[in-house]
Amino acid sequence: MNPRSEPLLWLQLVALGAIPLELLGLLLVLAGADPGPLPGLERLLAWAIGALGPAIVLWQRPADVCSLLLVQVPVRARSEAQRSLAALQSPLPAKVALVLAAAALLPLFWWMDQHAALASPLSPLAASPRFVGLLLACPLLALMLWQWQQLSQAIGLLSRSPAALATCVPLTPVQLESERLCLGLPLLLLSPLQITNPTPPQPTPTASEVTPEPEPEPPAPTSAPEPLAGGTVAIEPEQPTEEGESADLDEEIT
Repeated sequence: MNPRSEPLLWLQLVALGAIPLELLGLLLVLAGADPGPLPGLERLLAWAIGALGPAIVLWQRPADVCSLLLVQVPVRARSEAQRSLAALQSPLPAKVALVLAAAALLPLFWWMDQHAALASPLSPLAASPRFVGLLLACPLLALMLWQWQQLSQAIGLLSRSPAALATCVPLTPVQLESERLCLGLPLLLLSPLQITNPTPPQPTPTASEVTPEPEPEPPAPTSAPEPLAGGTVAIEPEQPTEEGESADLDEEIT
């Protein structure tokens, strides 16, 4: 089976467009209230709850390949190819990408909170308490961290060859439940994509490659009458017709 035939891997690429929208939502949420007396401490606490805590959980149990956070493929109903994809996950690159994302969220969150007042006229939480904005910012940070790990895993699996998937030993359902973070309701059942290799076009033969057909031989000439001496040609006497023979017979009878 080709890893590119798994539709869940392609659905996880939606994070490329969802993460910028979530950053915009985070900016609007933070713009709803002015910073408190200790804005630095508030930012550290929000980042620790929304990014550092989920990063520790995902470090111990990486995000499941067949989970979209809200829905997932039932563990007991997964195909052998889906369990092979879970076994094909590289834990070290996924953990490194997770640490980089969690570390990058702290200065980004700090900068957005400092400049959030510019978007205060557009904030849906205008004149709301500071606690409400920070409380809503924590799940947004956790969501971006989850999607970042899913995105990095999907890109890595889509780049693997079908031979690597065929030689990988699939995980058992018990291993999936204990080693992967399977979140969401078990309601997702998708058929694998049908990927066919296009047949290459047949090359058109050139004029030099075309073998010419043999020309038909001219018909053999018919035998002509032999010429006589003096350049004359002997002509065969005409055969008497049936009418001439009947006239001769009538004269003999009379």
